[in-house]
Amino acid sequence: MRLALTEEQEMLKRAARDFLDDKCSKAFVRQVEDSETGFSRELWQDMAELGWMGLIVPEQYGGGGMSFLDLAVLLEEMGRSCLPGPFFSTVVLGALTILDAGSEQQKQEYLPGVVRGEKILTLALDEPGFGGYDAGSIKVEATLDGHNYCITGTKLFVPDAHIADHLLCAVRTKPENVIAALVADAGSPQISHAPLKSIGGDRLYEVVFDRLPVPETRLLGGVSQGSMVVDRIVQRAAVAKCCEMVGNIQRVLEMTVDYAKERKQFDRPIGSFQVIQHYCADMATDVDGARLSTYQAAWMLSQALPCAREVAIAKAWMGEASRRVIDLAHQIHGAIGVSMEHDLHFYTRRAKAAEIAFGDADFYREVVAREMGLW
Repeated sequence: MRLALTEEQEMLKRAARDFLDDKCSKAFVRQVEDSETGFSRELWQDMAELGWMGLIVPEQYGGGGMSFLDLAVLLEEMGRSCLPGPFFSTVVLGALTILDAGSEQQKQEYLPGVVRGEKILTLALDEPGFGGYDAGSIKVEATLDGHNYCITGTKLFVPDAHIADHLLCAVRTKPENVIAALVADAGSPQISHAPLKSIGGDRLYEVVFDRLPVPETRLLGGVSQGSMVVDRIVQRAAVAKCCEMVGNIQRVLEMTVDYAKERKQFDRPIGSFQVIQHYCADMATDVDGARLSTYQAAWMLSQALPCAREVAIAKAWMGEASRRVIDLAHQIHGAIGVSMEHDLHFYTRRAKAAEIAFGDADFYREVVAREMGLW
């Protein structure tokens, strides 16, 4: 059993780290977080030129034709650097969904623009009173009127809605009363959005649809396929978020070990005390466990294998492991760790937001229990 990355993946990992170390310093992250859009167009174009937006898009649409596992490697490095911007929403939530469920015409229409860095996509899924990350919780209606579906309702926590060109919207169709996914133009006058506060520093919005007409040709996967489309979106997004968090907590571990080696008390480095050594060992155990479960799920997704259990285990474990790693990092850093001048808060805030993104640990424990036949 081979657990190491391939030579090509190692090259991708090194190139991504070198680029992000150079272009995505914490000073830059602070600047972007404080900006009006939370987004750097210059960095976005640099990433497009590197082929990141099209990494897993087939060559016929201008992409690199690589796998979800290759994307996992890139996402880990992005999580390590706390990369700001709409990469996750555009590539993971948007392009992957179109690639998975879109018609050939839809792929030709949207994917080349994503690859070139010209199109930003996002997903409108969550709603007020959302009962869980499954298609049955969707209530926003899309009523068929001639050859258009008219969307009415409110979506919450829509990432990057303020800069998106297109919104992938999960809806309940009328009169069929089934789940469907539609591609809407984000700049339509029948769409309004308002910012929501987020501890993670990402830009989340409430989006209101007021009888927005969307042509039938913008339907992804057909009317009868909407539930499966939504389930696959959530499954991929959960693993992709875990990949980001692997990079996050790996960097937290490194920062903490370095600090323990340098910080002195009683004329000796605090890392020489047994309790600190055990804390760091526990952190390393959690990081490696999170990485292994995450990459197992990512590999299975790449191979198109059934992996509901593996995805659920990865996300449930990550939610708990990241909390333990962050908590121990703060204990070891002490007062300096809660200072906004220190870099640790970037990772703490993102880890907290990621715990509930696309389902929390309890949600995925229930998935694991179901997969074991317990209910």
